[in-house]
Amino acid sequence: MAGVEARLAELGITLPDVAAPVAAYVPAVRSGDYVHTSGQLPFVDGALQATGKVGVGEGLVSPEDAAGYARLCALNALAAVRSLLGSLDDVVRVVKVVGFVASDPGFTGQPGVINGASNVLGEIFGDAGVHARSAVGVAVLPLDSPVEVEILVEVRTQRRD
Repeated sequence: MAGVEARLAELGITLPDVAAPVAAYVPAVRSGDYVHTSGQLPFVDGALQATGKVGVGEGLVSPEDAAGYARLCALNALAAVRSLLGSLDDVVRVVKVVGFVASDPGFTGQPGVINGASNVLGEIFGDAGVHARSAVGVAVLPLDSPVEVEILVEVRTQRRD
């Protein structure tokens, strides 16, 4: 596969600036050959794109819209990884995705919502984007966000000079 940065350009995907933390944490941490991201919300230019619970009905965030927000979360997570590594070309594979969906009590479609994140990672990384995953329904997320996504990626071994 061509480099990940070239693939982003081919897909017409521009990663956003790294979202500023909303509490006492950093967007991503490298430990050995892995980068763990903090949970990412669907921010665009510093603005949360939606608030509320996901479900079907008036006043709820639709599952389709929520999947789009999960996609934004994944792109924000990749921006956090890039900010630490300098380039996504150093990513070997996506290992794990954890997605949280602020769910209306009767909503059970969390896996479909988090597919928004999984699908874009597959588009970008191809086979290296196939990952383990959890999709969890929760009562509420920070800032009343409808979704939150964190990722774990394996990266090239650090040089030891």
